[in-house]
Amino acid sequence: MTKVILGVWPLAGITSGAVDPQLARDTIRAALDAGIDTVDTAFSYGYEGEAELRLGEAIREHRAANGQSPRIVGKVGQRWTADRRRYTDASPERLTRDAEESLRRLGVPRFEWLLLHAIDPRVDLRRSAEALDAFRRRGLAAQIGISNAGPEEFQTFASCVPCAALQCPLNLLQRESLEPLIATATRLGMGSFVYWVLMKGLLTGKIARDHHFEAGDSRPTYPIFQGAARQRAHEVIDGLRQVADAYNSTVANLAIGWAISQPGVIGALVGAKSPGQIRETAQAKPLTAEVLKAIEGIVAATTSDPNSA
Repeated sequence: MTKVILGVWPLAGITSGAVDPQLARDTIRAALDAGIDTVDTAFSYGYEGEAELRLGEAIREHRAANGQSPRIVGKVGQRWTADRRRYTDASPERLTRDAEESLRRLGVPRFEWLLLHAIDPRVDLRRSAEALDAFRRRGLAAQIGISNAGPEEFQTFASCVPCAALQCPLNLLQRESLEPLIATATRLGMGSFVYWVLMKGLLTGKIARDHHFEAGDSRPTYPIFQGAARQRAHEVIDGLRQVADAYNSTVANLAIGWAISQPGVIGALVGAKSPGQIRETAQAKPLTAEVLKAIEGIVAATTSDPNSA
């Protein structure tokens, strides 16, 4: 399995501007052609499942041409209201129906990993876990796991079903998941998928300090895109450019490489909205000790901000 995983959330056209359907399909095909063999999706990626429908079309074309389908990391437990507000519903019946619908959209027989997308405070977590395990026992998911959970919730989930994976945020500026969450999963023999490794494009180095976001783009609402945290991020990016030049890499690939070099991380979710973006990041690899040391020096040299997370 490749450690760079295509994440199709940006292709839903919700938080970072509209996406042309054909461009979305071209982006997915470019990822598969570049050697990425795993794709992360979710039932709620799109108000009407747009990301999964586009992914399904690309998978069918790729399978017809190459005889292969990518591994799918799916997530269920979040949905949209009629007025386009996302909410959590992790009841066993809803999890099962939405997972079945995702498979139909994708046109694949099973998930490689099926994760609980979010914890529903109205539903006993053990019931949600058992629903996913029942789906696994039907042969519709090879493995199951949980996303967006704290250490105690993760361990509760893992105590009652055969949990194989955790999904959580991680990037070289926001490291809170390393301890104790990822460390706990690693100790228990489970792998971790990480997202926000490029922090919604910021750590590609292609968003300038004075970048103007289009109306409807939610990224400026994130604390790391504001004030001192944003300034610190750009200082780190300036340093990463020097390292990238010295080692014939890119800022984006250094950020991804840092994430997939962390113990216990089995895959980093990388989004893209064009074929060129994913062709670049598909080349990211784990970093040498020398490059990791250089990056850590850059991060340590900046002033930490409590709101950067």
